[in-house]
Amino acid sequence: MGISFYNSEGYKDPVPFEAINGIEREERKSNYRPLVYICSPYAGNEKWNTMKAREYSRFAVNMGVIPIAPHLLFPQFMDEATERELAMFMNMVLLGRCAELWVNVKSFIMSNHSLKVL
Repeated sequence: MGISFYNSEGYKDPVPFEAINGIEREERKSNYRPLVYICSPYAGNEKWNTMKAREYSRFAVNMGVIPIAPHLLFPQFMDEATERELAMFMNMVLLGRCAELWVNVKSFIMSNHSLKVL
């Protein structure tokens, strides 16, 4: 809600306005948790990779961020064989909303602008 920039007599009174707004900004900052896209392998050993993605997501929560790990969610209702393009589109939309991308670098290499699982 904030405080008015004007006092009860209608005159500008910036000191309490700035003080209260500064406190409110700090409170919002302390509660702020950015979205972070978690990127790790899924294909291959799906059971192991799912467990690791859960661990990475838990680590992210402990680090004060909100993890987004679509490879934990999408396989529950989408078919990789027939809906891969749609899933990739949805991944890009989610990635665009995230403040950061966290990649398990032990599992990927970058080659010709595409990620490959080691």
